Amino acid sequence: MNDLSPLLTDEGQSLLAALRDFNPAQELAIATRLRRDHPAELVSAAIGQARLRQRAVAKFGAEDAYRMYFTPNGVEQATRKSVAEYRAARFAALGVGSVADLCSGIGGDAIALARAGIRVLAVDRDPLTASAVRANAAALGLAELIEVREADVTEIDTSGYDAVFVDPARRGGRGRVFDPEAYSPPLSWAIEAARARPHAALKIAPGVPHELVPEDFDAEWISDEGDVKEAVLWRGARPDAGSTGPGNTGSTGPGIAATLLPGPRTLTGRGLPDPRVRPVGRYLYEPDGAVIRAHLVAEAAEALNGGLIDETIAYITSDEPHPGTPFATGYEITDVLPFHLKRLKALLRERGVGSLTVKKRGSAVEPEELRRKVKPQGPHSATVFLTRVAGAPAMLIGHPAE
Repeated sequence: MNDLSPLLTDEGQSLLAALRDFNPAQELAIATRLRRDHPAELVSAAIGQARLRQRAVAKFGAEDAYRMYFTPNGVEQATRKSVAEYRAARFAALGVGSVADLCSGIGGDAIALARAGIRVLAVDRDPLTASAVRANAAALGLAELIEVREADVTEIDTSGYDAVFVDPARRGGRGRVFDPEAYSPPLSWAIEAARARPHAALKIAPGVPHELVPEDFDAEWISDEGDVKEAVLWRGARPDAGSTGPGNTGSTGPGIAATLLPGPRTLTGRGLPDPRVRPVGRYLYEPDGAVIRAHLVAEAAEALNGGLIDETIAYITSDEPHPGTPFATGYEITDVLPFHLKRLKALLRERGVGSLTVKKRGSAVEPEELRRKVKPQGPHSATVFLTRVAGAPAMLIGHPAE
């Protein structure tokens, strides 16, 4: 079914309510039972939507997900609620009262913007997706703030809006698209659309090369609960002089920042040189993925009074604990050894380690392969880092710092 309207009828709503907590393993039996009293096509559409809602809970939370409407691509590509709310708060702090949300998808960002009191024009060229945005705006009581337009975003006049937000499609017929000029629309078009308004944000893949960040934009990498979710190019969002917020580098070039959610906690780039390489100390710190993607390991190392264990590895070592840092996870290291599988197996057996966490950076050994070969057994736990120390393969053993 390529039309959501049957699901918006009383009969469709009744079916969706009945399917809220259905067990997918019993889908065939449930469908057979429901088709005795309802049209088969409507039952199939309701079950499909119920399945999508269950998937969407991880991004939107149960309260919103079970009221919203989704497409398969919409669930996959929608911005996580916490990230959308953070971005909407940044727009609101800039005094933005209206946003043209280009490539709106099923409306995740439009919803967050509207809840922040911002008027939104949500544009998507796919008819089913556009109908999902309308249904979501109505279901969440935001229809007065969200105007939905089914159109090609490149044909939209944004002159009546304070800001634009562009989330280009980054998937094609063969999966993910890594070339920003292969986005739909291309990144170059999105950049020019952003330059036409006082404020703008462009959502892009977190792996975008830093050299593609224009001089008149700031770049922010965002992680949520430790997982890197996206990068955003901001225009017209740089704080005033003296601020310590994202994008304020004290230079005319692009500002760089890493923001961690929940929080938000933001680390801002200051153009520091690469950290020095030093011997492994008592503590090892694993920077958050957003910090690494933003190339802010030097800023994190300075805050930890630490250095790198290898010039090519993003592990920071320090002699003292820093339990309050939000930008890296700390471990207390008990052993620093050259990589040797039999030695590791003997050491773990000697210490009764049965619960083994394996982390790797700069090593070709796969964690599952290592666990299979060392066969950890016992009541204790440990973490082993497979990495390089000053260019040599090494294994660091320890446990999370308290």
